[in-house]
Formats: sequence, structure tokens, C-alpha cells
Amino acid sequence: MRAMDILANLNPQQIQAVTAGLGQILVLAGPGSGKTRVLTQRIAYLIQKMGVPPYHILAVTFTNKAAREMEHRLSSSLGNQLDGIWLGTFHSACARLLRREVNYLPFTSNFVIMDADDQETLVKRAMKELNLNDKLYRPAALHGAISAAKNELILADELPIRSYRDEVVARVYKRYEEMLRASNALDFDDLLVWAVRLLVDNPQVRERYARRFEHVLVDEFQDTNRAQYELLKLLSSYHHNLFVVGDEDQSIYRWRGADYRNVLRFETDFPDCQKILLEQNYRSTQTVLNAARAVIDRNIHRTPKHLFSDRGNGTRILLHEAVDDHAEAAYVVDTIRQMLNSGAARGGDFAVMYRTNAQSRLLEEAFLQSGIPYRLVGAQRFYGRREVKDVIAYLRLVQNQNDEISLQRVINVPARGIGDKTLIALQMAAQKENSTPGKILLNLGRKGQESPYWNHFSGRGAVVLADFGGMLHSWQEMRDAADLPALFDQILNDVAFQAYLDDGSEEGRDRWENVLELRRLAFEFTERGLIPFLENLALVSDQDTIPEQADAPTLLTLHAAKGLEFTQVFIIGLDEGLLPHSRSLDDPEELAEERRLFYVGITRTRDRLTLVRADQRSNYGGFQDQIPSNFLRDIPPDLIQQEGRHKAQRRIAARSWEERSTRWEQPAHGGLAGMIQSNHARAPQFQINQRVRHPAWGEGMVTQSRIADDGEETVDVFFESVGFKRLLVSLANLEIISE
Repeated sequence: MRAMDILANLNPQQIQAVTAGLGQILVLAGPGSGKTRVLTQRIAYLIQKMGVPPYHILAVTFTNKAAREMEHRLSSSLGNQLDGIWLGTFHSACARLLRREVNYLPFTSNFVIMDADDQETLVKRAMKELNLNDKLYRPAALHGAISAAKNELILADELPIRSYRDEVVARVYKRYEEMLRASNALDFDDLLVWAVRLLVDNPQVRERYARRFEHVLVDEFQDTNRAQYELLKLLSSYHHNLFVVGDEDQSIYRWRGADYRNVLRFETDFPDCQKILLEQNYRSTQTVLNAARAVIDRNIHRTPKHLFSDRGNGTRILLHEAVDDHAEAAYVVDTIRQMLNSGAARGGDFAVMYRTNAQSRLLEEAFLQSGIPYRLVGAQRFYGRREVKDVIAYLRLVQNQNDEISLQRVINVPARGIGDKTLIALQMAAQKENSTPGKILLNLGRKGQESPYWNHFSGRGAVVLADFGGMLHSWQEMRDAADLPALFDQILNDVAFQAYLDDGSEEGRDRWENVLELRRLAFEFTERGLIPFLENLALVSDQDTIPEQADAPTLLTLHAAKGLEFTQVFIIGLDEGLLPHSRSLDDPEELAEERRLFYVGITRTRDRLTLVRADQRSNYGGFQDQIPSNFLRDIPPDLIQQEGRHKAQRRIAARSWEERSTRWEQPAHGGLAGMIQSNHARAPQFQINQRVRHPAWGEGMVTQSRIADDGEETVDVFFESVGFKRLLVSLANLEIISE
């Protein structure tokens, strides 16, 4: 590819970034400004125009999906000229580095990477050993504190102690680390921490890699934490060519260690750096961009950007104020239904975004009632399903017999007579022999009754442990001699996993289908083998599992929306305490992050943005009044078309009187109360204690029926399958099966 082709169809700011000279370069890229294109074209420019061998380039990003997109674009333009380039996520690059230089480290090259569930399991075990009450100290919170410390490169012995809780964290942190080392395992944060320690503690290793990577390029720089920032400085310490692309306005992962202040640190640490702004947006209309800018301009510690679009002003932003959270969900789904029925849009055009996962429940109910299929991002991940985790645990154990978490998960799955008593005996034998349960199992499997450990167990216990150890030994031999799919199939056959899962039920068939899907992925790693396969699974993110094409509305949190775009976007829950979240109201930094989160949501839309809030929300059996989000005040009124408030006020009053009227001994007449009584007098279709049938939830009993002032009937039904549901009769497709 010629240099002119590399620069084709780039705007002046993009060309400036792609063709920038040597040194440290900070590219601040507004949403929809083509930052991925700039980054990939920069790499192509380095190779084609500046003659940099791919071997001397390191490019890192945050998700496998983003890395695959970059690699695909580069392969399409450069072909096989990419040989030798390091391109991937931070964590995959660090894992690669650690396996190559493992001789300098306190673990072996076949280390496993503990996923989030495994990490919390280890914390719970550490707490149990330390006699800590999990009611007083939540394992998730302690693990979060450990992770935060690692992100700041603080080791267990270095943790500052300011309170008794800090002391508890330090004790758990220390024991947690000991357990990881005993299992020859790392957690996600360790990949970064050990990479930094490797380069800091071993100058010869640091210089070797710093010399090799003539150019270091980084995507989503605003999402880096302290450990990642230090790693980048170390790897670029020889040639000093560090090219970072990001946007502090889109930094929304503070809760997991991301620090937008790294953008400020970059300018401080490299005062001679070149700063380039990408401000032309190719996604949204100017109205959307003006609203987004009005919101984000309230934040400080940022570089102002003047976002502009050639797509015209577009339609105004719609603000709908609903009577309550049920009406909020019904409005969104009904609006989508009308557009689908009219042919004005396709299902995949829509996204509904919210601040917390809990907000999806009413939306899901409304979609189910309407019969509109949807996809939910952030539901149970494929890789989190029990049967998938079981197979992965088998494979991890084959890779590393010291992985005690995986061993405990599958040693009796399917059941093979290894109960708690036998498992405890195995652990005690390992402690007594200063060994690990996995090594003892392998010895039993190889030597049987000749094993020095045989007499540590009862006759029955020794037999079943030796049988399992024998299978593990044969799998490890096969690991080194056969390809991954063959090993995968052998494990499933040896433990009769299909018979265990598929009992003839629909659920059983679905579970076996999940295993087959994992098997299909294993075939993609036939050449690369077991370790890369497991590493890929361990480092997959939620966004990596989002289907590329799905013709259905997408329901997702604002955090999950990063990097995505949709033709039409609904953002619900624009009330104080939800967006911004209540936790942020007394913390300026948290509030600034909430504003960035809203900004990210706004800028996901191409054509139409609808903001939705509710005047009341259900709260433990009652309703609680809501205050509109202060963020709404930031948007200029001329950008907004408002609807729903006048109707909402009437409905609030109507419901309030209705609820009070149920306690009156005599019905009221005249005025609003009279109107409500009149509505009840119109004979609702459904009566209390009627039995009904729902197409999805089966049979249930009506416990309440009400008619709003607009004539819409709502019923509360107790279903035997799912419990209480509140339904809009016009959408519910309920069938009366008895009076």
C-alpha cells in the first residue's frame, strides 16, 4: 500500500495524527471521531512510509474484540507484512511476556489465570482460614480492595494500615497471594503487576524489550490504571516513541482502577509531547453532539473539544416523563413496537441503556409481554455457565495439576464417589507430604497401590482417587502428543460428560449444546494449543461476547455501551439517585464520572436519542417520588422536545387517590376521586381471584386490578412459575381460565 492510500479519506486532524513524527504523541479523540482508524493507519504508516519492521511495534488495547478489529484492518491493507508485531490486549501482552521470561519469576510457564469467580473463591478460603466473619467483611469487597492495591502496584506487605479493616485486607491479601503461588496461578491484576516487577527488577530484560519495541501504541488510553501507565513508560524507555489515543471524557471505569488522570500525567511526564485533537464526529447528528458537549463541559480537568458533524442537525432529543417505572418501561417498548410494526425501523436499530443492571427487570417484562425479542448484555455470560466452567476446569487441571480451584470443582463432577471426607484426606496428605493434591493424585494414578500415598486413604478412597489420577495422567500425556480438539473429546468421553448433562430434558440438551459450542472454539486453537486457548478464555470480556449481528433491541448498562453505536438510543432512569447514582452525590470525582457515563450514552446514537424518566418508582411495595436528574438541566432547552409531563401529573394524582380510596369505607364522588370511582365502575376485564394463563409464565391468579384515567387496565398476577408480575392488559395476552 502506498503512503497516499494510507492517508486517503482522512480528515486534516486524522492525517496530522497518522503522520506525526517521533516522540511522545497524545491524540485526544472525541466519540465517533475514527480513533481506531487513526491507530491502525498509524501502524500502517510506520511500516510502509517510515520503514519500521512489524517486529519492532507493540500495539495494545483493552478488549479482544478491539484487537481483532485492528488486526483485521491491518491484514486487509498490509497482508503478511504484519509478521512479528505484538498486537493485543494489555493482559494478553503481559501474559506473553511473563511466559517468555518466566525464569526470572516465582512461578512456571504453565501458570493458569484465575477468572473473577475463582478469585473470589480464593478470598473466601483465605477468610475461612483466618476465621474472619463473611457477614462483617464481604468477600467481594475485600477482593476489590486487593485489586485496587495491585492496580496501584502496592504489594501485601506494603499496604498502608490506617484502620482495623486495612489490617484485615492486608492479612487476606497475604494469604490470597500465598494460595495463588501454591496453585501456580495469577489473577488478572497479577499479569500487570508481575510484568512491571519483571522490568523494574531486571534491567537487562527491560532494556531488551525497550530496545525491541521501537514504537509503542495504545488505544483507550483514558482507561489505563497506574500499573498499565508504568508498564508503558518502561517499554518505551529506550526509543521514547509512545503514541496514545484516548479521551478523558470517556473514562468510565474508575471503579475498576482506570484513572483518567493518566492523560494529565502524560502531559506532565512528557512536557514536549505533541497533542492532537480529533473533533469531527462521523456517527451522530449535530443536535446530539451539542447536547453531549453541554453535559461534559461541566467537568473540569479536561481538554475542551469542539465536536462537529457533517450529518446535519437531525431531530431534537425527546424527553419523556412517565408516571412511574412501570410506565417508563411500557413507553420504551411500546415506542419500539410501533416503529417495528410500521416498518420504520429494525429491531437491531434500538438500544435501551440504564445505570444499573436491576433496571433491566421491568424492561424485560415489558418486552416479554409485547412478544418482542431482545438481547440482554450483561446477563449470565456464556463462559460463566456451569457446564462450560466445568470443562474449562478440566482443561486447566490438565495444563496445571496444582490448580486446586479447578481440582475441587471437577474432582467429583460427574459424581465418582469422591466425597468431602476423601477430599479432606487428600488435602491433609498434601500438607503432610509438603506437596499438592494434584501431584499426589498423579502419583496415585501412575503407581496405584505401589504409591507411597496409598495408605493415607481408606481402601475405597484410594481406589477412586487413583482412578481419577490415572485419567489426569493420561490426559497430560495426551496434551503433549495430540491436538487440542482430540484432548477435549478424550476428556468428555472419559468422564461421560454428555450422559451427565443431557438427561433428555430441554435444559439438558441446552447445556450439552453449550459444551459443543466451546468445542467449536477449541478447533480454532488446533494449531496454537491448550495454553493459548485457556488464556483466551480467561481474558475474554463482556463486550467480546456481544453478537456482531442481532436483529433485536439491545438492553445494556451505560458501562457496557462503551465503543458501541446504534441508530436509536433510549436512556432511561434520568432521576437523581439513579443517574447520577446516589453514591456519587457527595463525591465530586464520582459525580464527574457519572457525567462522563451519561456523555458516553448520549454519543452512542446515530440518529435519534430519547431520554426517559419517571415521576415515581416502586420501592418495597410502595412508590417513591423522584427528582429529575440534574444532568437534564445541562442540555439547552432548544435541543429538547418534551412530552409526558402533563399526562404524568394527572396519572400520579389518579393513582394516589385510587390507592387511598381502597381504604375508604364510603366511595367518594365528584372531582378526581369521582372520576377514579367511575373508572372502576366501567367493569374491568379481570377480577380479583380470577385464574389466568400467560403465554410465557403459565397459570396464575389475579390479586389486583385497576384502571387508570386513560382507560388502561393494569393487573397484578401471582404466577406459580415466576411469582408476582404487574401487567398492562392491552399488551399481556392474558387468557381467563376460570371465574
